[in-house]
Amino acid sequence: QLVESGGGTVQAGGSLRISCSGSLRLRMHACLGWFRQAPGKEREVVAEMNTNIPKYADSVKGRFTISRDNGQNTLYLQMDNLQRDDSAMYYCAAKTQCYLKDYGIWGQGTQVTVFS
Repeated sequence: QLVESGGGTVQAGGSLRISCSGSLRLRMHACLGWFRQAPGKEREVVAEMNTNIPKYADSVKGRFTISRDNGQNTLYLQMDNLQRDDSAMYYCAAKTQCYLKDYGIWGQGTQVTVFS
């Protein structure tokens, strides 16, 4: 129901914008998020949006921006000043209800690789 796109390989200091769309009607979901998982590491939250209020992990504050375009049925993650530690598979996710702890709907992921 969710499909990520826009990943790629970028030099440190560069930017990428990844997108999340699909058959899920994102405007029906107030709570959306971006997560990432690097090889050998646990999945971690990168950015979340609850009724258009963003929240970021400390490691990406000031560099990443989460946004949504309901008209385009798309969730975005703008990533600036990318660092090698940002290399990971990035996933978008949606909660069926915001009061739930866990995200129940996930995409397949898009790979982001940062080289220096």
